[in-house]
Amino acid sequence: MVLDSFMAKELALATAAAFTGAAIYLNVAEQPARLSLDDRALLAEWKPSYGRGFAMQASLALGSALLGLLAFWLTRDWRWLIGAALIFANWPYTLVVILPVNKRLEATPPEAANAETRGLIETWGRLHAGRSALGLAATLVYLWAMA
Repeated sequence: MVLDSFMAKELALATAAAFTGAAIYLNVAEQPARLSLDDRALLAEWKPSYGRGFAMQASLALGSALLGLLAFWLTRDWRWLIGAALIFANWPYTLVVILPVNKRLEATPPEAANAETRGLIETWGRLHAGRSALGLAATLVYLWAMA
């Protein structure tokens, strides 16, 4: 099946919105809830949650970026290119800014979790808000391009 421009645009927007919803949910619901746990339980909850969230969000960001590029190619409307760049920016942002924190948290066994671990997870939450912002910006640009 060949995607037409309307379908590419709708799918780019839908995947960016799904990414954004998941990212914002994490910041406003999951992160505050996990911070109510003791240090060991906090880290034990963060590890599998991060792994699952990464798989979902990475694929949504990449899919939305590719669909946004396709929409740009088919329409030559530069706004699709901007939206694609914004949603794709989550990849380098994660690799450069968030990954060092992730590696430290992944290397910590739950039984060794302490106040420093809690501080790293709090930092991780603040950094993750940048991903929420990039997703929201991409979604808004895609909405603008759809209008």
